[in-house]
Amino acid sequence: MRPVRFVALGDSLTEGVGDPVGDGWRGWAALLAGGLAEGAGGCGDPRSPVEFTNLAVSGAQTREVLEQQTPAGLALRPDVVSVVIGVNDTLRCTFDIHAVAERLDKVYSAFTGQGATLLTACLPDPGSMLGLPGSLARPLARRQRAVNRVVHALSDRHGAVHLHAAEEDWIADRGMWSADRLHPGERGHRQLAVRFHSLLAEAGLGVGAAPSAEPEFPVPTRSASLWWLATAGTAWVARRCTDLLPQLMTLAADEMRHRARGTSARLDVRAAAAVSAALAALQVVESPDVA
Repeated sequence: MRPVRFVALGDSLTEGVGDPVGDGWRGWAALLAGGLAEGAGGCGDPRSPVEFTNLAVSGAQTREVLEQQTPAGLALRPDVVSVVIGVNDTLRCTFDIHAVAERLDKVYSAFTGQGATLLTACLPDPGSMLGLPGSLARPLARRQRAVNRVVHALSDRHGAVHLHAAEEDWIADRGMWSADRLHPGERGHRQLAVRFHSLLAEAGLGVGAAPSAEPEFPVPTRSASLWWLATAGTAWVARRCTDLLPQLMTLAADEMRHRARGTSARLDVRAAAAVSAALAALQVVESPDVA
């Protein structure tokens, strides 16, 4: 009997940023891999009945997932595939919910067409995680809500195992997050792995032992966290703000104008209409209970 093949697609969240092991990253997907089959010995054990391949790349957007990661993933013919992506799209001046929806639909369809079990997740918006001022945070929150609505609808369409990871308790628990406030720490990555495993078990698919929710390594000291932010963390943020910042200032100015006029609701209506149009173009009917 061949091993269960698990392939992970996405960005830095799935790459494992925030959960350092040795000289690299581990992350929730690697932690989950050990629980996808009975007797699994972990993704690094050659005797393990799970073959895990992580194709996620820091900074990836839906375009990279569709054009680069998906062909590589399809070639591996996975039994289980995770596609957790979208935050980096919201951090770019090129953000287009129509394009995001079209790309995700193609990715999901390609893997489910091979018979793979698809894992997806909706995520908290980066503005709230970073604690940005309201006029800066609200445009990013609106974009992330749009992506989440698309992911919800397409997950239903393709029968995905979907994790709701944008709840308030997840966002508010600082013990779950790393120093950069955008990526989970080890505890957060473990929580993602545990919750995905639970959903798979409920669907009769996660037959191995659940990953441990307890951290293996001590929490980084405050000085270590500050050092990371001053070196690699600052560079990480700078790379992602190069093209976003000018547009974010424009979005913030638009936000303040609407608030001054009492017409902020128009921005939400406009964003909701864009999501509905994007899904209609794909002939996807959105569930009425999706917010």
